[in-house]
Amino acid sequence: MTKVGFVGLGNMGGPMAKNLLQQGFELKGYDIVPQLLDEAVKLGAVACDSAKDAATDVDVFISMLPASKHVQNLYLGDEGVLSCLQPETLVIDCSTIAPTVSQEVSSAAKKIGIAMIDAPVSGGVGGAVAGTLTFIVGGGSAPLEQARPLLEAMGSNIFHAGESGAGQVAKVCNNMLLSVLMAGTAEALQLGVDNGLDPAVLSEIMRKSSGGNWALEVYNPYPGVMDGVPASREYEGGFLVDLMIKDLGLAMESALAVGASTPMGALARNLYVNHSKEGHGRSDFSSIQQVYNKSDA
Repeated sequence: MTKVGFVGLGNMGGPMAKNLLQQGFELKGYDIVPQLLDEAVKLGAVACDSAKDAATDVDVFISMLPASKHVQNLYLGDEGVLSCLQPETLVIDCSTIAPTVSQEVSSAAKKIGIAMIDAPVSGGVGGAVAGTLTFIVGGGSAPLEQARPLLEAMGSNIFHAGESGAGQVAKVCNNMLLSVLMAGTAEALQLGVDNGLDPAVLSEIMRKSSGGNWALEVYNPYPGVMDGVPASREYEGGFLVDLMIKDLGLAMESALAVGASTPMGALARNLYVNHSKEGHGRSDFSSIQQVYNKSDA
């Protein structure tokens, strides 16, 4: 049985670990939040006292952390886990971080003979729970094939974007587009509602027309239109506004690095930053609807 170490058991990591357990993988887990670790233990995981403990004597080590600094500290800090990983251990970082940081950590792992891939995900909490995530992989073909059984236990789509860091580049491009689509969808819905249209009717019209997009299909931002999405539970859960801001910041950094023009991405980031400053940083990113629907703010 494949032994897996898993660090980061939050909104995304928790359901991912659960799916691994349900597929028969043996899992050791660690999170700085005791409650999250307790929940994983109830599902069959072995609790660890530290990240190093979770990285010891495992075949595969997976991390799912919020930002670049957390990944750097986990792998390269004074208590970094690279020092205790066995050479044959495969490392999979599913965090969404700066491509340069991903390359830095991967290079450090390679120097001591450890194979590592970056595998950020798309699909949100719903995809993590359902096991239908999309994995966007950067790194070598051989470690990707080694990782494939685990990725298939947690997702339904696996793409090889290129070498180390390429998964991160593709992910920030995807999330920049997602932010633009969500903000535009919310704006269009509110325009229709303000002119007397039913948001559910308008959503269906646009969904079947040239304005159709992922937000309208599975993640409608207008309250009461779609069951089971954050908009229908006061924007709780899901992908946080502050995390979208983080990803958009990564997109802007990537644009600056190569001199790319990203005016729509920059505007979306400004909208989300202002939304966060109004107290919505911990709400789902579809709550951008509230920027336009002031009666719901």
